[in-house]
Formats: sequence, structure tokens, C-alpha cells
Amino acid sequence: MGMVKDYSVDIEAEHQTSQGMTLWQLWKEDVACVFQRDPAARNSIEVLTTYPGVHAILIHRISNRLWLAKWRYIARLLAFLSRMFTNIDIHPGATIGRRFFIDHGIGVVIGETAVIGDDCTLYHGVTLGGTSWNKGKRHPTLGNGVLVGAGAKILGAITLGDDVRVGSNSVVVKDAPANSTVIGIPGKVVQTPQDAEHLQHGVDLNHHLIPDPVAHAMACMLERIATLEKQVNQHKPIEKHSREDDPCPACDALNMCLCENEDK
Repeated sequence: MGMVKDYSVDIEAEHQTSQGMTLWQLWKEDVACVFQRDPAARNSIEVLTTYPGVHAILIHRISNRLWLAKWRYIARLLAFLSRMFTNIDIHPGATIGRRFFIDHGIGVVIGETAVIGDDCTLYHGVTLGGTSWNKGKRHPTLGNGVLVGAGAKILGAITLGDDVRVGSNSVVVKDAPANSTVIGIPGKVVQTPQDAEHLQHGVDLNHHLIPDPVAHAMACMLERIATLEKQVNQHKPIEKHSREDDPCPACDALNMCLCENEDK
């Protein structure tokens, strides 16, 4: 799979940059990015009043600054109220970069030590969770431009590189290098080239084109079985009730096939 870049320093620098921006500047970017990633968005009023993912990130910007300023209880209370209102649970200690978008958003959970880069997109049911009860870094780090499909779970202090795609309902427990796709349970990395649309829009929604390593393995097994059966049949006398031109003389369903042919 190759070495995975350490994004902790880069993302921390980006976090310091975002902290230097005003809340108004961050909020404007969070709202503007919706129009680039959701074709259903029509105007700012609609986005500000009907998008729970936008509500969650706007409130998190405030609770995160309260958390960093050591107003921990007020920060947690604000995050709790946000969860009650949006059904999205973001810990105020989570580090989230610029232009972050949660589409639909129902059931999204982001843990305390999670670190998310710029231009990331999460869909409903995503969990950035931990695998340890120990304090310290226990949640994932996402690079820039990461897309996480609906229902995916990214668990532990792992790192996903820039422009990684995580397929829907995948469970990711290991690092993934940049520009790769992760699918399955547990998640497996499949290197995929970036196409022009992905580069232009910063996100690739062609989930139906994601490779399926399990289906590929099954296809290889079936092909191998067919080859072995053919080799066996070449050294085995053909049963009396089968025919030379039958495509599967050793098949258990031969009698059924012959009956169907006789009916015809």
C-alpha cells in the first residue's frame, strides 16, 4: 500500500490558519461550499434555514472556540443543543478545516480528537470514532478533499490521505494513502486515478464505479473452478445419460437440464 504521509503537521498549520479567520469568514465559506457540492441547493436562505449539516458546522465553529478557550462546559452544552436540533453529534474538541460539508447529516458522529482537513464531505450515518478508552489521540485524521460515503465508519487513530474516497457502509480501521478508494468490511484500499470531474469539483460521486474486490475474487474463483472441471472431464469417462456436446457433463444439475431440453 505504500507509506502514508503524516498529515498532522500540515493539518495543524491549516487549523492555526482557520483559527486566525473570523467566524464570519469561516461561516461564509461553509455556506458557499454547499452550492458546489449539492445541486439541490438554490439560495443562501434555503441553505441557512433547512440544512442540518450547515447548522451543525456553524454551531461547531463557536463551540470549538469556546473549547479552546477552556470554556469546556459551555462548549459541551452548546454541542449538546446542536445535536438535539440537528441529530449530528460533533464533539467541540474536534478539529475541522475550512469548507466542511455534511450532506443530509442524520446520524453523523465526530469524536473529540478527530482532525479533518479542508474541503471534506461527509454523508449521513458517518462515524469518526475511537477504538480505545485511553485519553489522547484516538480518532481518525482526514486529509484535504476526503469524501466519506453514507453509513461508513472510520475507527481509531488512523490517517486517510488527501482526496481519499470511502465507499458507503465501509468500516475503515487502517491508514489509506492519498488518491485511493477504501471499500468493504474491513476496508480495503484500491488505487484509483483521478478524472477531470473529480479534479474540477473536488469530489467524485461515481460510487457505482467503485471497484469490488470481493466480486472480483469470486469471479476468479468461478473461472478457476470451470477450468479445473474441464480438465477433470477430459480424463473422466462421460456418463451414459450425458451427451458429448453437453456444456457441463459433470454438473449436478445435468438431469434437470436434460429434462428442460426434453420439454422443449
